[in-house]
Amino acid sequence: MAYVLNPALSLNFSSFKRKRVRTQYLVSPLSLSLSRRRVTIRAAETDANEAKPQAPGKALAAAAGGSSFNQLLGIKGAARETNKWKIRLQLTKPVTWPPLVCGVVCGAAASGNFNWTLEDVAKSIVCMLMSGPFLTGYTQTINDYYDREIDAINEPYRPIPSGAISENEVITQFCLLLLGGLGLGGLLDVWAGHDFPIVFYLALGGSLVSYIYSAPPLKLKQNGWIGNFALGVSYISLPWWAGQALFGTLTPDIIVLTLLYSIAGLGIAIVNDFKSIEGDRALGLQSLPVAFGAETAKWICVGAIDITQISVVGYLLGAGKPYYALALLILIIPQVFFQVKYAS
Repeated sequence: MAYVLNPALSLNFSSFKRKRVRTQYLVSPLSLSLSRRRVTIRAAETDANEAKPQAPGKALAAAAGGSSFNQLLGIKGAARETNKWKIRLQLTKPVTWPPLVCGVVCGAAASGNFNWTLEDVAKSIVCMLMSGPFLTGYTQTINDYYDREIDAINEPYRPIPSGAISENEVITQFCLLLLGGLGLGGLLDVWAGHDFPIVFYLALGGSLVSYIYSAPPLKLKQNGWIGNFALGVSYISLPWWAGQALFGTLTPDIIVLTLLYSIAGLGIAIVNDFKSIEGDRALGLQSLPVAFGAETAKWICVGAIDITQISVVGYLLGAGKPYYALALLILIIPQVFFQVKYAS
């Protein structure tokens, strides 16, 4: 539940200053009701440190005084680095790996066949490496590559727009990470004795979602709803499925529940969009904070999380598991309290 609570605790919504700005734009063709109509929306300004572009000189100066620890994790406030291996690690954003590692653990536990033997522990570690460093690293690297123009506005100190690493080196990196992740998926299928290489195909499917999320012509992230749901599936459902398929069999109820939680993941993914409002708006990406304004988007964020989880409570009650439903409800109540506290 730690990553579910994340939006309420990691983002102080009160830092957003509301300002009415009238602007015209064409809604994405994917929106049936508003297609090809010109509408007026309310955009919102965020804190200058979050969304407004900085002059390159100031941004690089800030990076020079940044944190080496942040640099290794691939998060904001990173120090400027010249060591290519540290830069390569930064591109993979290790701070994003833990949710996928947790997903593998949950899937392995849900299979009912995981045992604390050396072999099963080794299998789970390899599955974590596939899901985290390799395939999440691939996802983050390819996303940075296709976001280099946006990052030049929002985060000019990032490795690619700052020139710390060449575009050819970045392409080589995400290709090797992809091949490594797919290779580990195939290895796990052989190791588990699968007749059908399900872990390999889950890895392949997840890699495809990652590619079309970031790359044209589809570039799912151009639409806030579809893009963020794809991100939720990648971070919540796929690693769970990989862990469960490795040790057991995927069941319909698990697939339904994890897809529901991917809707909650949509809410979590919106948090990342707040820091990119200026660049997204400039390049025509309809992230939810751009399309609806920060004030509305923050409620969409918490609503997607809470409504999904309350639906799961209802599902558990219907499945005759009242104690599990009660346990989940107890975890949701403080979450809602902090969300209202920070969003109001």
